[in-house]
Amino acid sequence: DLLTAAFTLSIKQIIVAVNKMDGVGYSEERYQEIRSQLSAHLKKVGFKSKYVTFVPISGFIGDNLVERSDNMPWYTNSTLLEALD
Repeated sequence: DLLTAAFTLSIKQIIVAVNKMDGVGYSEERYQEIRSQLSAHLKKVGFKSKYVTFVPISGFIGDNLVERSDNMPWYTNSTLLEALD
């Protein structure tokens, strides 16, 4: 899998953009479910949780890409652009 290959290539920091949040009504519950499942897999591969950043986004609408989204008031961390910086 690509995560194993990335870890093997000494990539230690990863940003996970959870896309299509508009398609699930910007559900915090769905975001947390995805985050939980993927975090477990990332940990198995060897990634440390302090080096993994999750950002819920809607690429189509532009939510949390450059500016924080009013559609996801429950998310208060960095936008995707801030995470990349």
